[in-house]
Amino acid sequence: MSTDFQILGSSSNGNCSLLRTGNSKILIDAGFSGKRIGLMLAAIGESVDTIDAVFLTHEHGDHAQGIRGLAKRADLPVFANRDTADAVQSKLVKKVNWQVFQTGTAFKFRDVAVRSFSIPHDAYDPVGYTFHWGEEGDLFSPPQSLAWVTDLGYVPEHVKEHISSVHTLILEANYDEALLESDERRPWSTKQRIRGRHGHLSNDACYEILKSLNGSSQVRVVYLAHLSKDCNTVELVQNKFANLSGSDSTFTINVVDPKLDTSATAKC
Repeated sequence: MSTDFQILGSSSNGNCSLLRTGNSKILIDAGFSGKRIGLMLAAIGESVDTIDAVFLTHEHGDHAQGIRGLAKRADLPVFANRDTADAVQSKLVKKVNWQVFQTGTAFKFRDVAVRSFSIPHDAYDPVGYTFHWGEEGDLFSPPQSLAWVTDLGYVPEHVKEHISSVHTLILEANYDEALLESDERRPWSTKQRIRGRHGHLSNDACYEILKSLNGSSQVRVVYLAHLSKDCNTVELVQNKFANLSGSDSTFTINVVDPKLDTSATAKC
C-alpha cells in the first residue's frame, strides 16, 4: 500500500490531517465538526469508520472540536496527554476512548513510532508530534517520517531537534507582521497574545527556522500551514519563502491555502 499524507484543512478556523501508512490511518487533530471531517474524508475515499486513531495536539477548538462528533464511534482511540484529554472531555457528554500518554514520551501505534514533545502555546499542555514508520531495507515500505508542529510562539531548541530528524515537516506560518499590525478587528491585547512566546509563529520567525534547517537536517518536504485568513496570504508566504525551495535548497516548500479544504497532498 502506498503511503501518503494529506492536509484536509488548515487555518486559524480549523486543522485536520490524515496520515496513511501500510497498516494505519491516523487523523492528526480534529479541528472541524465531525460531520465536516466525514465529508473531507469521503472526498478522498475514506470515512470515519476507516480511521484507526486520532492524535490531538491541544484542546483549542480549531484542533479538537471534531471529537464531539467522532466520539459517536465509541471504539475510536483518541491519543492525548492528560491535561488535553480532561479539557476536551469536560465539554462533552459522551465518554471518549482516551489513550492518555505523558508529554515527551515515545510509544508505538500499530506500525508507527510516535513521539510527543512540548511546544510553547497558550493551552494546557500543547504538543507537537513526530511519526516514523517503515523498515530499513524494505523496498515497499522504506523508512519515512513526519512532524506536525503548529501553534507555537517560538521554536525552542528541543523542538528544532525533533523536526530536524523527519522527511516531511508541517510547520505553521501563521501571520504577516504588517497585516497583523494593521488589522482593525483584533484588539491590541489579542495582537500581543498572537505575537507572544506562547502565541503563533510569524512568517519571519518560520523563515528563520527553515533557513537554519536547509542543508542541516533530514527534511525534504515542508508544508507551511495554519495561515491566518485575515493576517496572512498564500502569495505573501510564497514570495517570502521562494528562495528556500527548489534547486538551491535541500527541501521543497508547499503552502496550504487556508481557504480550501482537502488542499494539500504529499506523497511521502
